[in-house]
This record gives sequence, structure tokens and C-alpha cells, in this order.
Amino acid sequence: MTWVDFPNLLLLHSPTYLLPLLATANQPANEAANGPLILAGVLLSLVMIYLASKLGGELCARIDLPPVLGELVGGVLIGVSALDLLVFPEGGEDGSGSLLMHLLQTTSTLTPESLTSVFTAQSEVISVLAELGVVILLFEIGLESNLKELIRVGPQAMVVAVVGVITPFVLGTGGLLWFFHTPVVPAIFAGAALTATSIGITAKVLAEIQKLTSGEGQIIIGAAVLDDVLGIIVLAVVASLAREGQVQVGNVIYLIVSAGVFLVGSIWLGRLLNPLLMSLMERLQTRGKVLIPALTIAFLLAYIADVIQLEAILGAFAAGLILAETDKREDLIKQVVPIADILVPVFFIVVGARTDVSVLNPFVRENREGLIIASFLILVAIVGKVVTGLTVFGKPGINRLAIGVGMIPRGEVGLVFAAVGSASGVLSKPLEAAIIVMVILTTFLAPPFLRIVFTEQGDVAEKPAASIGDNSD
Repeated sequence: MTWVDFPNLLLLHSPTYLLPLLATANQPANEAANGPLILAGVLLSLVMIYLASKLGGELCARIDLPPVLGELVGGVLIGVSALDLLVFPEGGEDGSGSLLMHLLQTTSTLTPESLTSVFTAQSEVISVLAELGVVILLFEIGLESNLKELIRVGPQAMVVAVVGVITPFVLGTGGLLWFFHTPVVPAIFAGAALTATSIGITAKVLAEIQKLTSGEGQIIIGAAVLDDVLGIIVLAVVASLAREGQVQVGNVIYLIVSAGVFLVGSIWLGRLLNPLLMSLMERLQTRGKVLIPALTIAFLLAYIADVIQLEAILGAFAAGLILAETDKREDLIKQVVPIADILVPVFFIVVGARTDVSVLNPFVRENREGLIIASFLILVAIVGKVVTGLTVFGKPGINRLAIGVGMIPRGEVGLVFAAVGSASGVLSKPLEAAIIVMVILTTFLAPPFLRIVFTEQGDVAEKPAASIGDNSD
């Protein structure tokens, strides 16, 4: 589940929630007049995003922490938790509390009457750019991955993914029912939120420490991809349960079948057509003769995955795996890196900016119950993923702890679970806050922990990889 889906989920489950914003944003008379102001707002947002990304990443790199952690922290600082420079309408914000919008008012012709319309449009553009960022990131991860190695570790990755979904779900749901006497449906929803894994965050850290193509890295990536598919199915089940009080078995079967057919079919067909694609690239004479066809395939598969109710990032990852089998792989990696340097930071900054860390404040009475529940969820979230490393079989000498730690971060995926639960009215305020706290801490703790567990094994290279996540000039 991805951030572009977030406003649609809120609208689907609570149609009246965004009607005032939508009514303002859809006034045809204002669209043409607001166009330059929307562009100005987007450009100003990108200035803030790149400054926060570079400063946070550089600071973390100098104290031997993963740069992606700095990007997340940078996002938190410019987001709803601190400076209110980059905020989004999901929480009911109409733009009046955005310092970026106030700056735009001061330096342009933006009127108070147009503020909400411009803010909504600008936020949507940034959300789309963030989504494109994670699509490019997964395409690059696919290019960096070895399809034969992924197939070879497939059984281990499958076991890790299944255990990583079942264990936290059972422990979380059972613990909430037994210890906290939470009603059944909210407990199931919270347990489902524990199953998520953020492949983008883990993959970037693995690339930074040059472990993406290692045995551990390939198992983590394979398991995270499968985990994402399972997460979509789990979300569909619990969302249906929350809305209708029952599970639509037909939808679950459809998702399972479509996921399998798409992943296997796209890779099989892609490998079959690779010679034809290479021949076409050789005949092209204009600039981008390698990059443009490759991105076309990536976006096409991402589109297909999206419209059949899977994840666009799964399609992009599959495209990367397909093209990694060609003799254009190295050229593609070199040409995709600059695009990733432009778009991927937007994704991580937006994840941080949307995160409201105020729920961690114990001095707010309403937060205390949520923090107690959160302590339990955090324990389950960590243990439920770390144990997955113990299930890896047939790999003597492999770093099992690193595999488990690599599955810990929930990231934006976990926040979407919380958003759907909140919009449907299933989650109480303390339970919603507890899920958000769990997502925040697992997201921020996993990157440094992943580096530590590899360092203890003497496996981490001294310099980060010159590809994914490398922001060097």
C-alpha cells in the first residue's frame, strides 16, 4: 500500500471527510489562475525537501549512521511534527497552518481565498512525486538484484515472509485480546498493521552498506516483496471486516491469484521478449535509446500491477529483474541513478513529514494509554520479525539476525494500515496512537540496527555502494 492511495482510502471510507477540500479544489474558474501558484508551491516544497534530505543524510553519514535515517529525520523536522513547512491535507489541514503556504502568500499573489485550493493541489503533486520516487527505487533495486539468486533463495524468502506475517499478527492480536481486553475487530486490525514491512527503507540501507546482492540481502528483498503482496491481502481482509463485519472470500482469492500470475507471468514474458527489446534498443539513434524503453517497461508493469489492485512498486521491481538479465544492465544502472537521486529523497522526506511524533509525548494524558499499548506492540513488532531469521534453512554461516532485523521497519506501509483503520472508525484513539508509535520507532530503529548486525559479523564495506542511496556527486 502506498501514499498515493492514502487520500483515496480516506475518501472511500469517509466520503464527507474531504468534501470541503475537494469542492474548493475542483472549482474550474480558479484552476487556470492558480496554475502558476501551484507550480510555485511545488518548487518551494522541493527546495525544502532537498535541503532537508541533503542536510540529514550528510549528518548521518558523518556519524556512521545510514543516510536514509537522516532523510527520515529531516522529513520529521520540516513536517507536521516540527516546522510545519511540508504538511498534507490528510489530517484535516486546509493549508492555513502550513508555513510554506504563508511564505508563498508573502512572496506571490496567493490570496486567502485560493490558499486551500493551491495547498491541496500542491500536496497531491508532491505525493505523486513521492510515489514515483519509490517506483524508481524499486526499479533500481530490481536492476541491482540477481533473478537467479532470488529464485535460488525463493523457498527461504517465502518462509521468512510467511513467518514474518503470521508471527506478529498472532502475537499482536492475541496479546491485545488477552492483556488489554481490546475488542476483536480492532485487535485484528492492529495485529494486521504489525505484519507490514517497508521494502524501500530496508533496500536503501542494504545498498548503502553494499549488502543488497549478498545472500542475506537477496533473502530480505525476496521476503519483503512477498511480504508486500501478503500485506495487500491482509489489508483487504481486515478492511472488509471493518466495513462489513465479514470477509469477502472472492476478493482474497482474486488478490492471491492475480499476484502470483502477475509476478510469474511478467518475469517469464519479459525474459522471452528480452532479445527483441535489445534489438530495438540497438536500432534507435536518438538520446535515451536505453533508458526510455526501460522506463516505459517499468511504468507499464507498474501500471498493470496497480490496476489489478496490487502495488505499482511490484511491477517496477519485476521490470528491474527482467532488464537485469540483459547486457544493458550496467548502462541502465548508471542512467537510472541520477533519476533516483532526484525522486527517491522526495519519498523518504514525505514519509518523515507525514509522521506525527507528538503521539510520543507522555505528558499528554490522551497519549499515555496509547504509549502503554505501543510498548507491547513495539516488542511484538521487533520479536515477530527478528525470529524470521531463525527460520532460514539450508544456508550455513548466513547472518540470520541481519535477515530478521532487515524485516523490522514498517514505514509508510504501517501508517497506511493505521490510516485505513482510523478512517473506518474501527480504531480507538489510544490504539491508533499505539500503532503510529510502533511504526515510527521500528522505522527509525531498523536502519542503524541493520548496520550494527552486519558490522558485528565484519560484513559491512567501508564505503557505501555507488548506486542506490548514494548521493555523492
